Amino acid sequence: MRQRPAAMVAAGILISRIIGLVRGLVFARFFATSAAADAFTAAFRIPNLLQNLFGEGVLSASFIPVYANLLARGEREESRRVAGAVFALLALIVSALVLLGVLAAPLLVDAIAGGFSGERRELTIRLVRILFPGAGLFVLSAWCLGILNSHRRFFLSYVSPVIWNAAIIVALVAYGHGTVPARLAVIAAWASVLGAALQFAVQLPTVLRLTGGVRPVLDTASSHVRTVIRSFMPVFVGRGAYQISAFVDTLLASFVAPGAVAALFYAQNIYMLPVSLFGMSVSAAELPAMSSATGGATEVAAYLRGRLDAGLRQIAFYVVPSATGFVALGGVIAAALYQHGRFSSADSTLVWAVLAGSAVGLLASTLGRLYSSTYYAVKDTRTPLNYALIRVALTIVLGWAFAFPLRRALGLAPQWGTAGLTASAGVAGWLEFLLLRRTLNRRIGRTGLAAGFVVRLWAAALVAAGAGWAVYLPLGGGRPIPVGVAVLGTYGAVYLLLTTLLGVPEARALVSRARRTV
Repeated sequence: MRQRPAAMVAAGILISRIIGLVRGLVFARFFATSAAADAFTAAFRIPNLLQNLFGEGVLSASFIPVYANLLARGEREESRRVAGAVFALLALIVSALVLLGVLAAPLLVDAIAGGFSGERRELTIRLVRILFPGAGLFVLSAWCLGILNSHRRFFLSYVSPVIWNAAIIVALVAYGHGTVPARLAVIAAWASVLGAALQFAVQLPTVLRLTGGVRPVLDTASSHVRTVIRSFMPVFVGRGAYQISAFVDTLLASFVAPGAVAALFYAQNIYMLPVSLFGMSVSAAELPAMSSATGGATEVAAYLRGRLDAGLRQIAFYVVPSATGFVALGGVIAAALYQHGRFSSADSTLVWAVLAGSAVGLLASTLGRLYSSTYYAVKDTRTPLNYALIRVALTIVLGWAFAFPLRRALGLAPQWGTAGLTASAGVAGWLEFLLLRRTLNRRIGRTGLAAGFVVRLWAAALVAAGAGWAVYLPLGGGRPIPVGVAVLGTYGAVYLLLTTLLGVPEARALVSRARRTV
């Protein structure tokens, strides 16, 4: 029963991410790494700032610990008032920022994509103005997610983005053939806004039923609302720092080479799958449970250690083979997903390089999410903020160094600088993870993964990668999708077999569940 919440989150995310990958595949088919693809990718990042600053991560850190704790103590009327006050504050602030973003679109485009000019710049500005209202709706969806997760209704909140993805897919398929890429990008942007509205609407009835009705009122007198606001600010600043880092990456990529911004986008679609499925799912499920802990300091610390260590093992079991696969088999993955229509084998190779760079910090990023959730559960949002700022500063400095002087020193072509951007973020991610773990261990006692457990996972993943290559070599010239199924299927099966033989409990539990299902 303990793993069921994480399983429900993972199921919702998996369905959503599969549809997201389909969206990426359809997008790649019609746009590849064209100027319109660069414009849409850059444009989406700008209003997406609202979602990241005010959305799921920030609300999870500030709102869920307060709301879930009120529910655990049976104070349902107060929890309803807090939910209404938070909604009113979000709606007011986000509405103002949406209006500001629409008006300031040219300045924002120049800030995030300074390498764009002419028609590519004008198209990006137009797309930003269309997409901003949709970003505001995503924030309101994140408020719904906070309510649903606190009531342990995980599946709906994480599967609802399917509607948003489906709206874009339908628009691209309906209008993609015979439509010039620039016009198609505008159609996709409007479809994104419609999908965001539907995503919010599908969650709202369940939220209203669980809360008994929410009345949005600007109420900052409540001590609980003030606690949410105080917790909100450090996470908000931390998210803002992350966004600055992401914007710097996009800015640097816009100067690296044509198509670099789009390559980052395609690689991120793949990279975020294990982050969401395994890092986010466990962290999202654990946050309400950790926030509901009661008792003395010793009892709470022991409870947090138990949940944290079990979550870390669960994450590592899935993320270690993901990172290995990105490095060893990233070309197979990129080709199977994207190599259709205008998307060439050279494009797949570029995405592979960016994906391999992302793999550097994949394990650290996913484990770090769970450590951050533990801090949030005890209402400490400042410690993760401090370490996030260190990570962002290091990412920016290393990103510039990897993308330009180091790449030139190695004699690599300009487009390979994009991989340096993602690799530098991975190095910084490891530093942040180590700092989070060290500080939390001082507070609640020793936590983390046993060395023997980690060695078994990496050994199994490396041997499985070799088995995947053994299948790929005779099939390399075949069609990307069948080759991908054969290679990746072999890789996954060998990894599961080896970890089971090596006595990894998570592997044996997975096999046991599969047998019961069959």
